[in-house]
Amino acid sequence: MPPVSKQQEDLLLNLYIQPKASRDQIVGVHGEEVKIAITAPPVDGKANAHLIKYLSKAFKVPKGDIVILKGALGRHKQVRILSPRLIPEAIDRLL
Repeated sequence: MPPVSKQQEDLLLNLYIQPKASRDQIVGVHGEEVKIAITAPPVDGKANAHLIKYLSKAFKVPKGDIVILKGALGRHKQVRILSPRLIPEAIDRLL
């Protein structure tokens, strides 16, 4: 499965999350996933909340339009972004 795919107006991302990074950023392809570094620690759902906030800013969508489909408790996640208004360059290259 590709790291990024389109489903109608939505984007489906397969992610590898690196918590406790020095800054939030889309790192690039990591195997068959997109690696995203976030500053939040993987404690009490803080990393997921921070990831959703980061993705909502990056794709210019409300936080409610980002759904974690798989991997809520792990580093490997599948996320759906509903009708993104902006696609970051690093993700656009993978489409």
